Amino acid sequence: MPALGLGYDFLMEDEGPVRSVKQFASDVMLLVRKELDSARSEMAGKAKAAGVGAGMLSGSAVAGVFTLASLTALALIALSLVIPLWASALVITVAWAAITATLAVAGKKKVDDAIPFLPEQTIQSVKEDVEWAQRGRNPLGR
Repeated sequence: MPALGLGYDFLMEDEGPVRSVKQFASDVMLLVRKELDSARSEMAGKAKAAGVGAGMLSGSAVAGVFTLASLTALALIALSLVIPLWASALVITVAWAAITATLAVAGKKKVDDAIPFLPEQTIQSVKEDVEWAQRGRNPLGR
């Protein structure tokens, strides 16, 4: 290497540590970008799952309205032609109640699956990366 004439020639003698530091900084930046992308992707998946669960809960609310609407005259009259009026009202109400309960349970499960609303896989990956860095290993395999 040619001398720069600035009194800092000793820095140019051994580029090994400088190159290592630059490579380390580059690796850290790449790792941080990958982890942020992973967190963004994981959070989008959780948001979608929570949205589906909320939609199912909304569906159960609509079904709850239909539970009350099942007491309407049309359904009662149709079934009352075959069975007594009180029995037809009971059958229709029980059917709508079963649909309501099924949607509510399924929706609640979807919402519970999305909680806690944290990028858990990314957090675990970052913890592993920190452990590797503390041991002096390169998590990117370089």
